[in-house]
This record gives sequence, structure tokens and C-alpha cells, in this order.
Amino acid sequence: MSDIKGINRFFLLATAPLFGLLIALALSGPKISWTTEQDLLTADPQPLDRTFSAISSGLQQAEETAKFTISSIRETAELYHKTTSTMTAILQASRNTAAKPEIIYNKRITAKLGTPKETVKSDRIILELYKVNPGSYKGHALKVKLKSPDAIKMTLGHDKIGGSETTKQAVKRYGAVAGINAGGFADSKGKRYPLSTTVLNGKYVNGFEPSYKDLFFVGMNKNGKLIGGKFQEQAQLDKLEPSFGASFVPILLQNGQKTEIPLKWQTSPLRAPRTVIGNYKDDQLIILVIDGYDENGNSGATLKELQDKLYDMGVVNAYNLDGGGSSSLVLNGKVINNPSDGQLRPVPTHFLFFK
Repeated sequence: MSDIKGINRFFLLATAPLFGLLIALALSGPKISWTTEQDLLTADPQPLDRTFSAISSGLQQAEETAKFTISSIRETAELYHKTTSTMTAILQASRNTAAKPEIIYNKRITAKLGTPKETVKSDRIILELYKVNPGSYKGHALKVKLKSPDAIKMTLGHDKIGGSETTKQAVKRYGAVAGINAGGFADSKGKRYPLSTTVLNGKYVNGFEPSYKDLFFVGMNKNGKLIGGKFQEQAQLDKLEPSFGASFVPILLQNGQKTEIPLKWQTSPLRAPRTVIGNYKDDQLIILVIDGYDENGNSGATLKELQDKLYDMGVVNAYNLDGGGSSSLVLNGKVINNPSDGQLRPVPTHFLFFK
């Protein structure tokens, strides 16, 4: 509506001189009176000639003014379009300038990851898959830029408490483009239950449980930002407005600083397949899924190695998710990692990503 008003004002100003001339001629020009045929035969032709001469002169003047006005309209229109184009260019330049810090920071991130092996882009998400192979272990890194909070969600196995399914099954069932295993679990009577505090769709699955020992909670808030840590009271977690999340052990990085890895988790197991989730300061997510041929401490990565790796990558917060045979990474319908069980393990919680 504002654009229409702007155009109306533009043409009103541009045609004002023409309308002004017509009004002036109507008010001050020669008056024309109607006459009969007898009057024309007996009338003195000179006044009539002068009248027609005045009208002709007025019309010529009106024509010149009209030509001038049309020319002015065209010039004004051209100036208007040039001004609009210039302002559009300035606006685009401003946007490009504002985006430069983000672009530069992203280049710093990717410089430490290498060249993407696979990329998925949409108006909701950007996923970039990288190989990780520092020598002592190998695996993959998935960098995730969320453009919309609904491009990520957590699911329960078969959508029920106690249910479990592989990450590939969950990805296929929900039509996701990618997925990883999430929190830890406890087996009971043939069922698998999420460990400790678990939030799904903004609601506590089994109520809130204060953090104890080395457990932590990690998930996403309603704005699509990674949140996590230890919480002694539900109000502390509620304040972060969690949309979903799960629990496991231990925290590796918090606020850009290395946290102390409990001795138990340094050696039990020493090496293992791992799944770790973290975030950069611009809220991009980074996920490491490390391979291993078993979960008995003989293959994979140590938590200290991953902590150092993430710290050197500039990651701000990092949380160790369930590992061993539970570690899984699925992208575009393919299992990317090498599960230590020889096949994917059914687990109760998954983080899924959507195009």
C-alpha cells in the first residue's frame, strides 16, 4: 500500500504544472460566448479573429507546456528509477558488509575441517560433512547451520517411552535428511528408557531429575540454540526454554573452556566410538562421530583427544553423547559411520535434521 501511495504522490507532483496551466487558462483566458448564425453574418470579423487568435495562442502555449511537462515527467521518472536502483545497490552493499564477519568466521571454521565431502542446502538448514582423521582415530564431522528452529528435533523410539529404533529407521520414518543418536539409556524388561531428564516437544518425558554425579542435560531451546549443563532445579532449566533434550556424561567444553573429565570416564573405556555435539559462537552446531571396531577400550578416540580437538576447532560448548555401539550418523539415507556392532544399534532417542 505504501508503494502505491508513493507512486500516486510522484505522478501528482509531476503533472501539477499541466493542471495548473489548464486552470489558469480557464480563469484568465478569453471568454467564449455562443452566437447565432445571424450574429455571425452581421458581426465585425476582427474581434472574432482576435478571439480565435488568442485561443490558438493559448492552445499553442498549452501544447508547449504539455510537451515540457511530459519531458519533465520522463526526466523525473528516470531520476526516480536511478535513485531507486542506487538505494537498492546501497542496501545490498550494506547487507554484504554486515555478512562479511559471519563469512570470515565461517571460513576460519571450515579451514580447520577441510573440504566438505558432502553438502546439503535448503532454506531451513545447511549440512556439511567432513572426514576426521588426525592419525590416532578416524570418523566424521557434521557442521550444521540452522536457518529455522524446526529444522532439528528429537524423537523417541517408535514415539513411545521404552521404545527403541536405529537412527536410520528414525530418519526414514520422519523423512529427515540426517540423524544421530542422542542421550544415554537404561534397559529394563526388554525395553530401553531414556536416561535421567528428557524433554520432548517442550515437555518433560519422566519429570525433572536434578543433575547428579557426572550427568548433564543437552538439547535445543525454542529458538534453535544449543543449551546444556547441570541443573539442580527445574526452574534453572525452564529458564532456558528447552524444546527438547537428553542426558548423558560428561561435559567436555563449556563457555569456551575445557572442563575436567572425571577419571572414571577417562579410562572406562579408554578408547571407544564416540558421538559428540557442540556449538560455535555463531550458534552453528558441530557433531563428531568417531569410528571404532569395538567399545571395550581398544579402538576409537579418548574423551581427552576429542576435547582437545574441539577446543582447537574453536568450539564453545561440547557434550559427549552416548557412544560405543550406539554411535550413529545417517545422511541422505546412508549410514556414514562404521557401527562397532557391525550394524546400527536401536536406541531410545535421536536428534534428527530436516531440509
